[in-house]
Amino acid sequence: MDILQILFSDSFWAASLRIATPLIFGVLGALICEKSGVLNLGIEGIFVAGAMAGWMAVWLGAGLWGGLLVAAAVGGFFGLIHAVLTVPLGLSQHVSGLGVTMLATSVSYFAYRTALPDLSSPPRITPFQPLDIPILSDLPFIGPVLFQQTAMTWLALFLVVLVWWVLERTPLGLAIRAVGDNPDAVDAQGLSVYALRIGAVVVGSALMALGGAFLTMSAFDSFFFGMVNGRGWIVIALVIFASWRPRKALLGALLFGAFEAFQVRLQTQVGAFVPSQVFLMAPYVLSIFALVIVARRAEYPRALLKPWFKGQR
Repeated sequence: MDILQILFSDSFWAASLRIATPLIFGVLGALICEKSGVLNLGIEGIFVAGAMAGWMAVWLGAGLWGGLLVAAAVGGFFGLIHAVLTVPLGLSQHVSGLGVTMLATSVSYFAYRTALPDLSSPPRITPFQPLDIPILSDLPFIGPVLFQQTAMTWLALFLVVLVWWVLERTPLGLAIRAVGDNPDAVDAQGLSVYALRIGAVVVGSALMALGGAFLTMSAFDSFFFGMVNGRGWIVIALVIFASWRPRKALLGALLFGAFEAFQVRLQTQVGAFVPSQVFLMAPYVLSIFALVIVARRAEYPRALLKPWFKGQR
């Protein structure tokens, strides 16, 4: 199979969308946080917490959708910690975010070891299955790519539209964008800057946790250490690549997913002649290259990373 055959195969694009799905959840969550003026570097740990909490909830009998709710609640909880530290208290968003990552990761691993102290391998659950929609799933090319994905992939695509609509077409979205650009103007209108920012960080963190839950409840069927594998940090870069726009965020996630799927297939073709590490780093190198091209023209929220205190100008 040559490069053109890989790029035009339906299995390649189906895999690209599947790989991109957790990134879509994460980039939407990070985008909401940053649109309100708060950088959330806790995303890597929130991914881990969402993955473990969702899987554990399903294993304990909560059901798949119940597991998603648990994962979102856990992500929202860690987001609330970050929001309280950075919004009303005005602490460093970088330090707080990194602290949340370490806290969420450590608590998740501790909870796993405490709940399953004697097991050498994690129990398996029945994950979300591909929907395989009749007639539509049999369509050439588009059928395998779109209509044989799991419900979580469809949920991620729906959330892209929903987040875009809320941010661009509703008064709430206008307030969130305004508080990330000019919080003094929002305060002058009688709206609570604190409430808007805290709410945005909590909701955004809940979406991040769904990205982690996808790994244990759709991509795999168990939880294991290291499964997040830096996806949270990739998301931070994708938000910049997307210029803080939901539709471009979808494009960025799909682009990285395509890079990842391509290197796996290419490795099977020429892996005997090229070290495997070259293929593993290729998606990240290409992502950095794309980020450098786009970032110079990105228009970031003007109040991003800037603490705001009521009554101070």
